[in-house]
Formats: sequence, structure tokens, C-alpha cells
Amino acid sequence: MKQLFKGGLAAILAFTCTAGLSACSNSGPRNLLDDIEGGHVVLGTKYDQPGLGARTPEKEFVGVDPDVSRFVVSYIANKHGWEEPEITWRETPSAQRETLINNGEVDMIAATYSISASRLRAVDFAGPYLLTHQAILVRADDPISGLQDMTSETKLCSVTGSTPAQKIKKALPEVQLQEFDTYSACVEALARGKVDALSTDATILAGFAQQYPGTMKVIELKKEDGAYWTNENYGIGMAKGQPDSVAEVNEALNALHDSGEYEKIIKKNLGDAIEPGAKPKIGDLSFTEEKK
Repeated sequence: MKQLFKGGLAAILAFTCTAGLSACSNSGPRNLLDDIEGGHVVLGTKYDQPGLGARTPEKEFVGVDPDVSRFVVSYIANKHGWEEPEITWRETPSAQRETLINNGEVDMIAATYSISASRLRAVDFAGPYLLTHQAILVRADDPISGLQDMTSETKLCSVTGSTPAQKIKKALPEVQLQEFDTYSACVEALARGKVDALSTDATILAGFAQQYPGTMKVIELKKEDGAYWTNENYGIGMAKGQPDSVAEVNEALNALHDSGEYEKIIKKNLGDAIEPGAKPKIGDLSFTEEKK
């Protein structure tokens, strides 16, 4: 009887693991090319960034990043003569992106994902496909016009794990930095007067400002010489050890720009809030190297 119980339990566990492998084992990172050929990919994006990456009430995925991801996957499938794969979208908060890639929960992530030296130690990147700059969002009647106006009384919001949060901490240690899980939570706090400013990339802030017409404004951050305070190069993150996947995504991103489709995507999702800008040096990540 005891042996029968053990056998039955083993059968139940085997069925459970077959039905949901992710709950019983970790198969390691996913391979983008294999999954496109296999007919199903899991793509990471943001769900709460208007214009860049958002999930609608109808559960549709809209914005620059989902459109770029769709182009990349379609380009690779068509190039090889494969059927275009089914896409499952996965929400990828800033602080979880490297973990989700390395745990095999997504094939790739395009989610306002700035390429940096520290992130390259954990994942690989294709791109960059978009260049933007760090800015701040404030209420339209607020006197803040730049970093010089921020004091120890200023409550500044950003997102945990994001590049802007780290840069603000370093440059303005006296400012009251409040880190939230999402940018949408920061925007809500700003609208209610709970914080004084929100800092992240200008592209993200432009999308949020469109939701509050006439009540919020985007302030570009520049150095004394007029240069932008930061350059944020958005890339597509994937697991390490897949050079073929990185190369093919870079090829797709070159086609995205050369075909004019990138400009259409920007205009469709962000209107006149920002200019598409010049084509980045796709595949050249030398900007992440320390300057001597």
C-alpha cells in the first residue's frame, strides 16, 4: 500500500511538471532564434509607459517598444522562411529585467532598456535603436527649470533599479529621492502633489505629459556647456552566449531604420513630442567603455 502511494504521488508530480515545467525546473535562458523557429516567443515590455510600452484595457500591447519588438521578430522569421511566431507578452519592471532574462522567462526585452556597462555584465544587448536623454517632469506651475533649482526640500521620484535613479543619487545627494516600483505611480504622486518632480528619460516623460495636457511639462537636463546631461541608448536585452541572436536582431534593427519604419513608429506613438533623431550606431557599444 505504501509503495502504491509513492507510485501515485510520483505520477501526480510528473503530470504537474509536464503541464507546467517552469514550476518544477529551471531550463535556463531561452534562445530567441530557436523560439522564433519553434513558433512561440515571450517578449518583455513595460505595461505602464504611455507611448513607449503599455497594455490597454483590451489587453493589447501598444507603444514604440512593442512595435520595435514585433518588427524584429517578423524580420527574422521572414528572413529564414519561418512562420511568424505567436507572441506572449511579459511585463518586465526595471529592477527585474536581468533576472527575467537569465531565468528563461523571456526571450528578449525591449522596455526603455538603457544599455550600460553594469548591465552588460549580466546580459547581452542588440542595438542601440533609440537615443534619448534624461529629463524631469514637473507640474506646469512649478518654478523648477533644471537641476540647479533642486534643493534638500525637493522630493524627486524615480523608479527602483532604473538608470536615472542611480544618476540622480550620485549628482544630487541632498535631494529627497523617493523610489517607486513604476513610473505611473510616480506620475500619480506628482499629480497629487506628493512629490515635486519625476526624473527619467525624455521619451517616457513625453508620453506621460500627453496624458495631462496643460498641467505638466518636461524639462530637459543640460550641462553648463549646453550638452545633454546624459545619453540613454535603448537596446534589446537577451541572455549571454547567443551571438547569433544578437547579430540577427542588430540586422533587423538596421532594416528598421533604413526602411523608414522606425520614424513611422515614433510618429505613431509619440506624435511631435520628440524627433526620431539620427540612426544610432547599431551594434557599436563602445559608449559603455570607461573613458580614460
